[in-house]
Amino acid sequence: MDYYQILKLKEEGFKEAAIARKLFISRNTVRSYLGKSPEEFEAFILTLQARGRKLDPYRDYIVMWLKQHPDLTGAQVYDWLQEKCDVQNIAESTVRSYVNEVRDTYQIPKVSSQRIYEAVPDLPMGYQIQVDFGQDKVTTTEETNKRLYFIAFVLSHSRFKYVEWLDKPFRTQDMIRCHENAFHYFGGISIEMVYDQDAILSVSENAGDLILTAEFEKYRKARGFKIYLCRKSDPESKGKIEQVVKFVKYNFSKNRTYDHLSTWNESTLDWLERTGNHKIHHNTKKRPFEVHALEKQHLRIVSSTFSFENHLTESITRNITKDNVLRYEGNRYSVPAGTYHSKSKNLAYLEITKDGQLKIRLKPTGLILASHHIAVGKGQVIRDPKHKKLKESKTTLLAHQIAEVFNDHALIEWFIDELRRKYGRYLLDQLRVLKVVIETHTAHINVTLEKVKLMNLISANDFRDIAYSLHKEAKEDHQLKVHTLPTKYEHLQAAERSEDYYANILTGGRNQ
Repeated sequence: MDYYQILKLKEEGFKEAAIARKLFISRNTVRSYLGKSPEEFEAFILTLQARGRKLDPYRDYIVMWLKQHPDLTGAQVYDWLQEKCDVQNIAESTVRSYVNEVRDTYQIPKVSSQRIYEAVPDLPMGYQIQVDFGQDKVTTTEETNKRLYFIAFVLSHSRFKYVEWLDKPFRTQDMIRCHENAFHYFGGISIEMVYDQDAILSVSENAGDLILTAEFEKYRKARGFKIYLCRKSDPESKGKIEQVVKFVKYNFSKNRTYDHLSTWNESTLDWLERTGNHKIHHNTKKRPFEVHALEKQHLRIVSSTFSFENHLTESITRNITKDNVLRYEGNRYSVPAGTYHSKSKNLAYLEITKDGQLKIRLKPTGLILASHHIAVGKGQVIRDPKHKKLKESKTTLLAHQIAEVFNDHALIEWFIDELRRKYGRYLLDQLRVLKVVIETHTAHINVTLEKVKLMNLISANDFRDIAYSLHKEAKEDHQLKVHTLPTKYEHLQAAERSEDYYANILTGGRNQ
């Protein structure tokens, strides 16, 4: 049809450029068609129909993929051809054209959307790594759905990427481990790291003053990088990593079948080498792995493997519920009855020991409130029998709360144990006396504890009396200091007169 329209427009006096604009085709096509007679053009069409295409042997695969996943992109088909069919030496533009032709032939339409970002200047080599999280729901080999979570890193200058997946939400320990893997994959550490204000990193925001979890702050100081936390969905600050997250979801994980986490991560590394870091970037017009070879020289060297055991002890926290239990890994573990209080934070700090013990504290470095063996399986309630007895639970909890206040934990535990042996069933009353002393004479309780140990006075009442005595002495010393003359007046003395002098004044006499 174009051929005859071109001939008609030529007869009407239109030039080749005008014909090309009018029919929305290239000038080369117009010139080629005009150089053929009707017979030659018919023969040309027949050769096109008979001529084979490079991708024809893979046509059935492409049709099957497009029918199963109508939202496949040409770029993803290009990657799948390399991965699944070992197709080489075919340009991506050829695949895109072929996919469009297949869609038209088999009536497989595709609707796509594109997010628009504002262009920002490139940063110097080795200066910045952007980090973000993503998740996707994939189909397993058992034909069930499974949600996977991933963390992505990208060097801002070269666009060199690293991705790692988990089958559960990320915790701070997971994030630190993935950081170490990314730094070794990149061959060094950047000066600055860019993140979202994610719950793993940011506890709260106060007019720009961001508080990091203590655990990640230790890691940051150990590795010596700066942190820039930007607001969520901020393309100007971290548009590069948002594009990477989108790239991973729509080019790698979309329509891919999940078998096992290790296999999935291995496939991710293969995809990074084959596509993620090999494909020419649409902005830089360069392959990320080639630019990374230069940028790597500007990264700070990863000196040694980070010691997780020395830094991962404070971040695991759980809320204590109304029934005095907390949840961990699908099970519930008890704490002493009465631990939960409606007007407190009810936050507990967990420590997982190498021998499989779960230790629970009310402070990151405080005394152990409860200890349980970590259960195997899900949905269980693990209780300490002592936590079931209300009276004993109250005593245990009060003793723990009192011990938390003192500086010398070993000494106060000795004192409470001595009270338990001496008073037995009246221990709760003794502890209540101690609690009142702590509330009224807080400044003197540590010295008092040392004195009762020295004098071996095993009684809360004796403790109270000593604390009161110290408080009274401190108050008297303060009053004495208040009524003492300042140093600059100490040399002055009042005039001394005899008794006769005052007697004369009282009797009306005059001074001589």
